[in-house]
Amino acid sequence: MNQQPPRPQAPAPIPVASTPAEARKIAENLMDAMSKLLGIIERETELVRAGKVREAMMLETQKSEMSRRYSVAVAYLKASQKYLKQSAPELLTSLQRHHDTFRAMLQVNLTVLATAHAVSEGIVRGVNTEIQRRNIPNTYTAAGQRAQPGRANITPLAVSRSL
Repeated sequence: MNQQPPRPQAPAPIPVASTPAEARKIAENLMDAMSKLLGIIERETELVRAGKVREAMMLETQKSEMSRRYSVAVAYLKASQKYLKQSAPELLTSLQRHHDTFRAMLQVNLTVLATAHAVSEGIVRGVNTEIQRRNIPNTYTAAGQRAQPGRANITPLAVSRSL
């Protein structure tokens, strides 16, 4: 008896706005999602700038949930974009301005996170260099030059990524 695995269900179709009230509801949901996500991102940026990385990492679940909600809201907006262009172009323009501000704040957050990553990577590389320097024997060749250490003299550095 060959049993076939159950077929995955098709995702539910995304509702398309057909009334001004539905269009306004989609816009409000998107603006609410952007505002809440932006609040979390601004808090994360403040914490990382202050060197409180552990506290910033605790925002990850909230940030993921709000990102998911934002993605769903954008999908609803895209599905209704044709209707919005025809019936509420001023609403679409307002959403675009709000989204431009949102994108600028995201760029600030990404810059702060990239800087923190570069700084921490530099610290780890510096520690590794110092460890290697201390572990390598000071020997010289017959020509009086410092000998290059072999692979057996290099000690790997292990770093735990969990805080």
